Amino acid sequence: MFSQKVVDVDGLLIGGENPVRVQTMYDSVMSGVDVENILHKMRVLKSMGCELIRFSYVSSNDRENFTRICKENIMPVVADIHFDYKMALEALECGAPKIRINPGNIGAKWKTEEVVKAAKDKGAVIRIGLNSGSLPKNERGLTKADLMVETALEYASWFSSWGFEDTVISLKASDPDITLAANRKLKARCPYPIHLGVTEAGGTVTSCVRSAWALGNLLKEGIGDTIRVSITGSIETEVQAAIEILRTMGLRKGGVRVVSCPRCGRHSFDSQGFLERVEKRLLAVNKNISVAIMGCQVNGPGEAKGADLAVTGIGRKAFLYVRGELGREVDIESAEEALFEEIDKF
Repeated sequence: MFSQKVVDVDGLLIGGENPVRVQTMYDSVMSGVDVENILHKMRVLKSMGCELIRFSYVSSNDRENFTRICKENIMPVVADIHFDYKMALEALECGAPKIRINPGNIGAKWKTEEVVKAAKDKGAVIRIGLNSGSLPKNERGLTKADLMVETALEYASWFSSWGFEDTVISLKASDPDITLAANRKLKARCPYPIHLGVTEAGGTVTSCVRSAWALGNLLKEGIGDTIRVSITGSIETEVQAAIEILRTMGLRKGGVRVVSCPRCGRHSFDSQGFLERVEKRLLAVNKNISVAIMGCQVNGPGEAKGADLAVTGIGRKAFLYVRGELGREVDIESAEEALFEEIDKF
């Protein structure tokens, strides 16, 4: 079951039979900072598999840096707008290929129309983004999920009446059950691409569990064209979690599959610390291989035989296995570089 409509965000196709795209949101201000630091982080995120990044566009002070970010074209960007429709118009002038608005908090309907017409002129995409906490008054006594769906479809009908169809819709709630219900109902009535997420989902563990359950169920049913795992934590972890959900479901191929043991009283090698050091670097490797990182002599050799590459630490030594065979022995301090040397050979 695919979205019938496809939108083009600066060359990134969303919807239809295109892959489910991974998105995150920049976690700081744009203005008054060195834009090179932002661009560097974007490059790191892209190397990890992120395909779309959203920025809060809060004032005209953001204009200079946001224009530069759009021009660099590292990956498609989304301008997130609340309340002031002029900020949406300004972000489009900066070159944003996509904006996110909630027409309900833009104000008068004519203001939303101005934004939609400007997006059409610029060839930009608009995401109608509704959270369960920012909905109009429930005058008909609908469930929250139904109110979200009815409101989003009303806004989409406005866009259509103004000749605009490059629309994406997202319905998010902090309650995974509401997120599930709303998106199932939306999919049954909506041809537009759908962005998925559980909003305000909490810290790493809480968010990953809630998001994997809600997004996994929806994706299994063919619902969802882009996803974000919202974490109160690093955005790199957001990207990592989203990609792992897609890989686990068979919706994203390639990349390194990591196998690692939980640390126990037998460990003589800090496999946990080693994994933390190398994990982001592993995510940037575009090779369909498995890497095992094991901490003791009990599980290590066995798991190593089932992986393409493995590192098993015992005391001050690390043992590298290649396709189940012991390749070499190195000092712990050299284990990381030795591992990536072997990865390069694949």
